[in-house]
Amino acid sequence: MRKLWFGALIAAAVAVVTIAVPVIAKENNKATTAAKVQESEQAASRALPSHRPGKTTATPSAKPAPKTTATTAPSKKPGATTHPKKPATTPAKPVEPKIPTPPAVDSDEAGPAVAGPCTGVVITPGQDAQSIVNSKPAGTTFCFAAGLHRISDTIRPKANQVLASAQRAVLTGSVPLAGWARSGSVWVVRGALPSAYGKSGECEDNKANICYLREQLFLDGTHLTRVASLAAVRAGTFYADYAANAVYLGSNPAGHEVEMSKTATAIESGASGVAVRGLTIEHFASAPQAGALVSGPGWKVTANDVRWNHAVGVMLVKANSTKVDKNLIHHNGQLGLGQYSSAAAAVTRNVISSNNTDGFWIADWESGGIKSTRSSGTVSGNVIKSNKGIGMWADVADDGRVIGGNQIVGNAADGIRFEISRNGTIEGNTVTGNGFGTGRGSGTSLWDGGGINVNTSTGVTIKGNRVSGNVNGVTIQSRTRGTGPWGTYLLRDVQVSGNTIEMTGGTQATGMVQNSGAEVPAGEVVFSGNKYLLDDLGTQRFARFGAKLTAAGWRQAGLDKVGSFLTD
Repeated sequence: MRKLWFGALIAAAVAVVTIAVPVIAKENNKATTAAKVQESEQAASRALPSHRPGKTTATPSAKPAPKTTATTAPSKKPGATTHPKKPATTPAKPVEPKIPTPPAVDSDEAGPAVAGPCTGVVITPGQDAQSIVNSKPAGTTFCFAAGLHRISDTIRPKANQVLASAQRAVLTGSVPLAGWARSGSVWVVRGALPSAYGKSGECEDNKANICYLREQLFLDGTHLTRVASLAAVRAGTFYADYAANAVYLGSNPAGHEVEMSKTATAIESGASGVAVRGLTIEHFASAPQAGALVSGPGWKVTANDVRWNHAVGVMLVKANSTKVDKNLIHHNGQLGLGQYSSAAAAVTRNVISSNNTDGFWIADWESGGIKSTRSSGTVSGNVIKSNKGIGMWADVADDGRVIGGNQIVGNAADGIRFEISRNGTIEGNTVTGNGFGTGRGSGTSLWDGGGINVNTSTGVTIKGNRVSGNVNGVTIQSRTRGTGPWGTYLLRDVQVSGNTIEMTGGTQATGMVQNSGAEVPAGEVVFSGNKYLLDDLGTQRFARFGAKLTAAGWRQAGLDKVGSFLTD
């Protein structure tokens, strides 16, 4: 029988402080604990074949929350740069927290299927797209006809030009490989690779260190697995020997189409006001931290399918006020979407799934769904699922980031990570089943993260989210992280209110941790009016700076005296 445990009402301290916006650059120095209890990794990726034209599967609906009562703390407006005296407020009566509504978009409501018509200069397969685009003035609309367009030179649109397709045109950066010869138990082709180049990025397998290699192979449209040596080649895998300029294949290529990604980028320009709509963009050999589609300022990137590119699918660089809406962004080698030095960008109603196919470091290096640095804007109404990395990551001087109304499910690292940034609002998200990666740097402590993770940031509001079934609930971390644009990075003014946080298994916990030298003054982290769904009131599912606590201990420590605890 369910038992509802209420505590007495107490004055809720409301702090208003400063805050600190990411690149795609990692400045992490992440601490881990010695004792880590491994959890079995959830099957977080749903295989989406690369066959053209292709379509993703629908997003599962989120589990509804049971009803109970709780009291929400008043919201605050971020942005203050001083510490005014914190007024005390006394809620009169517990009220039901708002449970977020899952976003309406799913895989049938995004991508080329919803691109709409196109009228303009027609580009057919086999034509040189960049030459045609370059020959026309700013503001011209180009309509890509149905079929496969091999892009050997990056398309660089002019201001207000439109690159679109109403016919599901596919832009590919790959080239066919022919002339295969049998070599023992494998097949080899020579002369297709570029000269060897240096390593960049961090791989999950930091011994083989092959994730950074850009040229990928596809057999009849299916992405093959790269291996680190000729001896390791088996069916479904390949090995690229850059010194010998030879590609070895473990599957018989006879009667099959074998392609290798070669062109680095499909579309890139600093021109403003460009629209990219209804295109499938695949098989581009982008370098780590670089995109297959690179947006400039004021762009509208709508209803595209961006998939199976080596590094980042869509990249926003100095792309102020760009809108990325209703795209399918999936199975890219490192990251779905990246944002760097871009203010007021809007990432809305996209399905961003199953990214990091090429083995980048899951726990801590820009792999997964979305990564933003030194930027601002909204990430709302998206489905961010089954990525091998963090679902949504704001890192390194993001300022004024709003993460709201997203469905963030089954990502291998944190569902949401807000790190060394400021003025963030995380509101109305459904965050479930995240953080169960078991590879390098993954773990189950509060230092390792959870459903929502705030790391050494200022002025963060976390409210009205449903956080359930993650490796941990809400984790607040204070670390020594050096300085940024606003001075020393500090954990200050964090408000956690009106959330539903479910912790019923494993070592799941919610709470705060701090490094020596990064101590947090009293009143800077406030939990108030949350609803906790627990397996047992006596289980220590809370922690405050090293002390493990039961629900009663959590309240006695001055945390969430206005809230509710529900058990089975």
